[in-house]
Amino acid sequence: MKKPELLVTPLTVDHILPLADAGADAFVIGEQRYGLRLAGEFNRDNVRKAIEMAHSKGKKVYVAMNAIFHNEKIGELDDYIQFVKEANADAIIFGDPAVLMTAKEVAPEMKLHWNTETTGTNWFTCNYWGSKGAKRSVLAREINMDAIIEIKENAEVEIEVQVHGMSCMFQSKRSLLGNYYEYQGKVMEIENRKMEENMFLHDKERGNKYPIFEDENGTHIMSPNDICIIDELQEMMEAGVDSFKIDGILKSPEYILAVTKAYRTAIDLCAEDPDAYDDKKDELLEAIEEIQPANRSLDTGFYFKETVY
Repeated sequence: MKKPELLVTPLTVDHILPLADAGADAFVIGEQRYGLRLAGEFNRDNVRKAIEMAHSKGKKVYVAMNAIFHNEKIGELDDYIQFVKEANADAIIFGDPAVLMTAKEVAPEMKLHWNTETTGTNWFTCNYWGSKGAKRSVLAREINMDAIIEIKENAEVEIEVQVHGMSCMFQSKRSLLGNYYEYQGKVMEIENRKMEENMFLHDKERGNKYPIFEDENGTHIMSPNDICIIDELQEMMEAGVDSFKIDGILKSPEYILAVTKAYRTAIDLCAEDPDAYDDKKDELLEAIEEIQPANRSLDTGFYFKETVY
């Protein structure tokens, strides 16, 4: 059985080598100005260092340029893509067509991963962007297992899915924390709005706490639970899904390292001995549950939601 790539989001340059030794095959890095919801901020020097370190271990590095670019930033794209090319990154992650068009001019040989977060929902769309130059499509988190399998069966590009971590429920380019939610304080309450981390939007009706933060790209509201399907990998591996992503945003280095080790064990077992994986998977899930932050429950996201037409 083919082993999918294990893709991880490091927090710092110092995080690269431990994650590589733990079994990560590739990394997503970048800086807030060009990439969305990165686990860590990597300036140009750090991008170069991270790529050198990862390549020394035979691992790949993908640089995120999947922000939405307004006119004032368009002029910067050619310079940054040229930098990414010279730094020997293995791919650029993009959503805005401006990145695709600029990359064709500046770095036509650069591998491109199409990721708009929410619109990778069918194989036709994935193949469309493949025809425009993308080598990989990152699927939306809001589709179920059956849809993922169908897309993989018909896709002409690599397919990446998120298997662990929180996902974004809502993004606005505006700074909404002060402009809107505080005004609506009778309905929902913002906790720790003045802090850069550990901010939550409380929905008392549903009993949920949504991590929320603002950065250069606006306001981001994240899911109340973390996806975890370490015990449900076999069907996607049998279908040949190309990449499994662990998203470590708002998590500690120790947590990401432990989760990476667990998924490395799960993937290797499932590929080499599915019966052994079947025996071990509940134990792996329990190990992750033990280190899960107190306010972050695990669930299977949309993987087993029924599609309603």
